[in-house]
Amino acid sequence: MSQSSSDIREDNERLLKAYIAHLRLEKGLSDNTAAAYSSDVAKLMHYFEDAGSGVLSLSTDGLHCFLSELHDMGIQPSSQARILSGIKSFFKFLKIDGRIEHNPATLLEAPRLGRHLPEVLTVEEIDLMEECIDFSTFEGERNYAIIETLYGCGLRVSELVELRISNYHSDEGFIIVTGKGDKQRIVPIDDVAITAIENYRSGMRACVDVKRGCEDIMFLNRRGTGLTRVMVFYIIKQLCERAGIKKNVSPHTLRHSFATHLLEGGANLRAIQQMLGHESITTTEIYLHIDKRRLRNEIMLHHPRYKQH
Repeated sequence: MSQSSSDIREDNERLLKAYIAHLRLEKGLSDNTAAAYSSDVAKLMHYFEDAGSGVLSLSTDGLHCFLSELHDMGIQPSSQARILSGIKSFFKFLKIDGRIEHNPATLLEAPRLGRHLPEVLTVEEIDLMEECIDFSTFEGERNYAIIETLYGCGLRVSELVELRISNYHSDEGFIIVTGKGDKQRIVPIDDVAITAIENYRSGMRACVDVKRGCEDIMFLNRRGTGLTRVMVFYIIKQLCERAGIKKNVSPHTLRHSFATHLLEGGANLRAIQQMLGHESITTTEIYLHIDKRRLRNEIMLHHPRYKQH
């Protein structure tokens, strides 16, 4: 039987108090250090409360989803590593205290502190994921539309779940996306994604009773309310497993794949920056190292010193 949001919050508050007491009394940590650890754990708890999940039932995949979101939010790797340290300490406490049987945080790895490009899916791998979808169901049509929108528009998962029907302009071929800091940007949307969305919305009208206040939300669950970021993570993860893809994939992987494939196809870095909603071009430049051969060929072709006469 699933818990209500209020029950989950009460359980989380009790667990957090017990953990703080453990840090102070048994670990002998200072009040400031204990507060820092508990603050990081509270972030984790709040993240999953919206999805109706308590921390005692979290899996390693769920924790990976949370860590992926930290990266998506632009939190520095050093801060991600600190938060992960607090999470590992918390779940170690839960295991020692007998509140969980298995520790889902054991295999979590701290992010590398240098800049690096996360996993990228090939076009063929994305096609394999889509081939595993059951299009006879409402969820199947919706999940296909989700993949095509994430990959075709390069959205963050938070931008996807917040996408509004009123900001979807299929006739003109663009969507208005609300990104970090509530900044809006116009993003082109291709015909494949438009068709997928239209098919999903057509099927949704026949089988979903949309709840009051959710009428303008693009992607809904069968209960007629908006999807959570965690739910989108599980959708992507499950499709990758069905497709036999062994990479560590999250919704953000589709965003990275979008940018990578654009650059490989010859797109201008500034255009990619605008599509992704990066404030600084240096954030987008992380993709440059993926295609050094193409960049070298461009120089060989256009630089006067390399032109063949």
